[in-house]
Amino acid sequence: MSPSEDEPAGENGGPADAELTVGEIAGGAGVSVGTVRRWVAEGLVPGYEGRWTESVRAWVRVIARLRERGHSLAAIRTAIEEGRIFSGPIETLLRATPGRHSVAQAARATGLDRQTVRELMSLAGGAGRGRDTLTDQDVELLSYAATVLDAGVPRSALMQLMRVYSQKIAQIADAEVRLIHLYVHEPMIQAGYSGTEIAAELAGLTNDLLPLAPPVMNFMHARLLADFVELDTIGHMESELDTGAAKAGRLKVAVAFADLTGYSRLTVERGDEAALEAVERFVAAAEAALPLDARVTKTLGDEVMVVGSDPAALAHWAVKLQAALGDRPPRPRIGVHFGEAVYRDGDYYGREVNQAARVVARAGAGEVLATRVVREAAAGAGGLRFERIGEVSLKGFSELTELFRVTATER
Repeated sequence: MSPSEDEPAGENGGPADAELTVGEIAGGAGVSVGTVRRWVAEGLVPGYEGRWTESVRAWVRVIARLRERGHSLAAIRTAIEEGRIFSGPIETLLRATPGRHSVAQAARATGLDRQTVRELMSLAGGAGRGRDTLTDQDVELLSYAATVLDAGVPRSALMQLMRVYSQKIAQIADAEVRLIHLYVHEPMIQAGYSGTEIAAELAGLTNDLLPLAPPVMNFMHARLLADFVELDTIGHMESELDTGAAKAGRLKVAVAFADLTGYSRLTVERGDEAALEAVERFVAAAEAALPLDARVTKTLGDEVMVVGSDPAALAHWAVKLQAALGDRPPRPRIGVHFGEAVYRDGDYYGREVNQAARVVARAGAGEVLATRVVREAAAGAGGLRFERIGEVSLKGFSELTELFRVTATER
């Protein structure tokens, strides 16, 4: 049974022994102790060597999930033997040290309240996501968070930042696992390697990959943070000069949506791989042409959302992107708008963002459309021609919206 919030996790409140109990393993997998013992007796748990360890817990959890999805024990055994599923060696390698602390102990050690501890650890993949005890590393992370709060950062801002970290790092981890699966794991299966050989190879590869991630992320984070600090400084100056500066909690941003016309037809006519190659070319071209103050905030299938601070620069980007991609189908359509947006968890929301999405829906293949506010902001910038289309009705908006077709001026 797991310790209560006020019950010491180990002797004298310190870290407990690394070895688990069969009850902890069964509880974590949502099965009975008898079921765990039966799976071990039948040789279904490769990680069991007479001790209830983290490796055993990893295997039992995977087997339990497969059983929930309707897979038979015979099928699971075959998959393990063939190396199609593996867990123990790699999960043991990735697991933090086994020191255990209750939520109450972590709160007392860091000065955080229990609710903040729970929320932070849920975002970090700790307590609240299948674990009710915290490791030494968890408590260290909470200490960092407490330091940030003590420095004056509002709790709401810290939670938003943690959500962004959680989402993006989860995306990184997902990509690492899936790419290794596609380009290492599956080829080894096809080549006839045994389950033991595959597990050893993947564990070694994971061990080699782990040291790479921190320096790469630290390097990229420092470089990009410097860029965004500079942009934010410029943005503050412009806000001081702009009598129409955004309200508290909002940012004035230029927003562009771009998607490929005829993408669905391409998947039918030429297949998923050809369509995906077209999307990759499109996204790569979109990112390569971005102005310094803009970034791709999200991609969804064949659509990208770009946010920047300068509407003229974003309009130039859209026109240059169309020219770079040429007439080869599928061609993108792009809509550009400028206004206030609510910033939450690394993303942008609100009426003006929705309006930008509606503008692109009125564009045709190879066309860039912009609203009047973009035209006015880009006045005098040079290099762009705005051809008035007229006032149109956009879905979800009661008032009419004046649209312009944007092209490059002739030299």
